Amino acid sequence: MITGTTKLIAHLGYPTESFKAPLIYNPYFEKTGIDAVVVPMGCRPDDYPAFLKLVFRLSNIHGALITMPHKISTMALLDEASTNAKVAGSCNAVRLDSDGRLIGDMFDGEGFVRGVRRKGRKVEGAHALVVGAGGVGSAIAASLAKAGVAHLAIFDANEATATALLERLKTYYPHLHVTIGSLDPTGFDIVINATPLGMRRGDPLPIDVDRISPSTFVGEVVMSKEITPFLEAARARGCAFQVGTDMLFEQIPAYLEFFDFPTTTADNLRAIAKLG
Repeated sequence: MITGTTKLIAHLGYPTESFKAPLIYNPYFEKTGIDAVVVPMGCRPDDYPAFLKLVFRLSNIHGALITMPHKISTMALLDEASTNAKVAGSCNAVRLDSDGRLIGDMFDGEGFVRGVRRKGRKVEGAHALVVGAGGVGSAIAASLAKAGVAHLAIFDANEATATALLERLKTYYPHLHVTIGSLDPTGFDIVINATPLGMRRGDPLPIDVDRISPSTFVGEVVMSKEITPFLEAARARGCAFQVGTDMLFEQIPAYLEFFDFPTTTADNLRAIAKLG
C-alpha cells in the first residue's frame, strides 16, 4: 500500500517497458514491511538533466535507480561520485546526502564481484580478463580493481574504448597491474564476457574458449538466456561459471545498503521476485 509516508525511489530510463527492478524491489519491500516503492519513470534524454534535479526536489523522494540511456549523462549532474562510478564513467544509483547534495554510485560491477565471492572464488590477488570495455565492462573492471585483483587485462574491439578505461583505472588505482589484453584467456583465473555477444542466435563466441583452463572461473553479463553459448562451451571444459542474472540479483543488496534500507540476500530476492 502506497501512502503519504511512502518513500519514493524513481526508476529513471527510457523506454520503461523492459524494467525489471520494480518486480524485484517492491515484493521485497512489501514482504519486509519497508514503506518504500520503486516507480518506473520514462524520461527522454533531452528532458533528463532538468528532470533529475526536479525529482530530487520532491519531499518524499528517497533515491533513484538509473538505467539506459542515462547512466553516462548522470555523471555530470552529481555533486559527488564514488570511485566505482568514476572508473566506470557511469552511474546507476543516486541519493541525497544530509546537505541535499546528489551522491552517485555504480553497482553493476559490485554485483558481479559479490556473485563471484559467494560462489567461493577468491578475487583478491587474481588475474582477470574483461572482454568488453563498455558500460558494464567498465563497471566490472572498476569493482575488480577495488576488490584487489593482482592483474587486470582489458580487451575491446574498439581499441580507443579499451585504452580510455585503462587510463581511468591507472588514475584511480595507480598500483594496479592493468594491461590491454586479447581474446586469449590463457593464464587467467577469472574471465568475463562483458560484450553483447550471445544475445542473438549465430553470434560468435566472445573469447577463444578452447584456450580456457578448466580451473578458470567464467562470468557472463548477457541476461536474455541463462546458459549462453559461451557459458555452455565453458561448462563443457569444466569451468565454474556465473550467469548474467546473478549480477543483477547480487547488486540489489548493495543498492539497499546505499539507500540505507535493511538488506537481504540474492537468494531471498530471487525467491520473492515477481518476474513471471
